[in-house]
Amino acid sequence: MNFITRYEELGQKFLAREVQTKKSIRVNTLKISEFELIKRLRKNGVKLEKAPFLDHGYFYEADFSLGSTPDYLQGYYYLQEAASQIPVQEMELTETDVVLDMAASPGSKTTQMAQIMNNKGVIIALDNDRNRLDSLQNNLERLSITNTIILRKDSRFADDFKLKFDKILLDAPCSGNFCIESDYFSKRSLNDLFQKSKTQKELLVTAIKCLKSGGLLIYSTCSLEPEEDEMVIDAILQKHPEVKLVELKTKIGDEGCIEAFGKVMHPSLKLTRKFWPHKTNTEGFFIAKFRKE
Repeated sequence: MNFITRYEELGQKFLAREVQTKKSIRVNTLKISEFELIKRLRKNGVKLEKAPFLDHGYFYEADFSLGSTPDYLQGYYYLQEAASQIPVQEMELTETDVVLDMAASPGSKTTQMAQIMNNKGVIIALDNDRNRLDSLQNNLERLSITNTIILRKDSRFADDFKLKFDKILLDAPCSGNFCIESDYFSKRSLNDLFQKSKTQKELLVTAIKCLKSGGLLIYSTCSLEPEEDEMVIDAILQKHPEVKLVELKTKIGDEGCIEAFGKVMHPSLKLTRKFWPHKTNTEGFFIAKFRKE
């Protein structure tokens, strides 16, 4: 199957080899001011450019790895892709929120939430993989996160807690995209997408059960495939009238498609955003924002 041809059918014509993305970091303001970190990195020859759509994100160019510097090891910044920083910015977090992170490892968005919450409130961070939980724990410690409880659990059963959350993040497990994996096109099939889609829907149903009335739920993937993005949201909207899509504050990226491969979907999908790499210079990404009535 030719994925590029599929993208062309969605109105996105490009060649994967021509797509260039920008590397980015997020300043951890729990430990250092943006001014001080920028001064330190620039002194070491790092070129920085503020990402205009991010609160604490910067594009960078460097002749060395930013994952092995003393500033990185001290938790002054996190290597986090630019589009990946947007879902948490859309959560409207406060210092009193009780938050559920349904796919927390390795912790990029978990630590970002804690930063916005100023290490107050509570974050319940779930993952079902012990090795990934080790990475999460290490990142929480490195960035001095103190408001997060880590649990090993399949998030499809998060309603076992009998808790209701103010905000929920479901950065769903997905098939990824070609910006992340160089051999993506050679190892992916439609069957992969359908299997991921099934799990994503199950996770979303649980998220809705766990969300307080009036609460916000963010669904995101690093996938460009409608089967994991718009079609998942469409299926949920058809069966769960208690949640509605709301408009995202971030205006980069395209509106979500309401018709894909002959399937007409819910018109409110225009409120979702899809980040096509050849347009945004970020990795491919999809974000939907729900409010529960």
